[in-house]
Amino acid sequence: MDSLTFKLMEQYDYENLFFCQEKSVGLKAIIAIHDTTLGPAAGGTRMWPYATEEDAVGDALRLARAMTYKCAAAGMNFGGGKCVVIADPKRDKTEALLRTLGRFINRLGGLFVTGVDVGTTVRDMEIMRMESPYIVTVSEALGGPGDTAQTTALGVVQGIRACLKAIYGSPELQGRSVAVQGVGGVGKDVVERLVKAGAIVTIADVDQEKVASVAAAHGVRVVPPDEIAQQAVDVYCPCALGAVLNDRSIPELHCKIVCGSANNQLAEERHGDMLEQHGILYAPDYVVNAGGVLAGIDSFNPGGFKRLRAEETIARIYETVEKLIALARAQHIPTYRAADVLAEERIAMVRQVKSLASGAEKK
Repeated sequence: MDSLTFKLMEQYDYENLFFCQEKSVGLKAIIAIHDTTLGPAAGGTRMWPYATEEDAVGDALRLARAMTYKCAAAGMNFGGGKCVVIADPKRDKTEALLRTLGRFINRLGGLFVTGVDVGTTVRDMEIMRMESPYIVTVSEALGGPGDTAQTTALGVVQGIRACLKAIYGSPELQGRSVAVQGVGGVGKDVVERLVKAGAIVTIADVDQEKVASVAAAHGVRVVPPDEIAQQAVDVYCPCALGAVLNDRSIPELHCKIVCGSANNQLAEERHGDMLEQHGILYAPDYVVNAGGVLAGIDSFNPGGFKRLRAEETIARIYETVEKLIALARAQHIPTYRAADVLAEERIAMVRQVKSLASGAEKK
């Protein structure tokens, strides 16, 4: 094992790093477990043709830690993990590979639960589910939530509403202007919810077919992809690539709020400070895009996934965003840091409770 990997694991206190391989089916996978204080590690299974093994390990570790914070901030009794498969999802994905990966995950005995991520689909999860019950984002027919784009979109809109309340004194979307960057699965559903609520929506996407379809369905304004972030709007809603908030883009923003589903929107943590300095309220992405994970975790309830129950849980993202905004204002810290504080405080609290319970049992 590379000593640099151990140093990284020590720096952020990771628990486990599993390497899974089966040459006969072409499987090379890495499962990272960051923290299980709150419960089993939850995180998606990503399939990507990483250039190097080091890139795959780094991605797994980074994403697992992010899942710890996402689960903690969302009030879930799950920790953070991630599985990455070194493969091209368009060329290398087979039933044998997926079922073999499912068997590896099953060997962990529930330490890690997983679902859809980049390069994998609900159908892939259903194949893996043949080998393990710890696969959650399967179809509703099998007791899962199916495609989680709608539930993720619900959480994003709840985040937007909480931010509007903080800036304008009302969570109402009627008449508010929103620029949505990316109208794929989640972005498309965000647009639909915004339009139904009376918002004035502008969209952009590199995929012109998606843009045309969404524009025709909802009558929204369309701008080129390189102009969407500069729109003079109440809310900029990034729902595509990460690192969109950086040294170049932040000075060009003309909005009061940034709230979207894209992962890792801040190119670096200091860009959260830049947004604060520019008077822009940032809703941390891992808080507002937790709806998909919450829907998947709902599958573990008796009777499997229940959409109404899951949506009631996801709607509480509004309260979480309100809480972190209040904390940021009270402690004079940026909202991205306030979100981390909320997550870290909850993990510390549960760790203390478990310690006390363990001590009581010993007596």
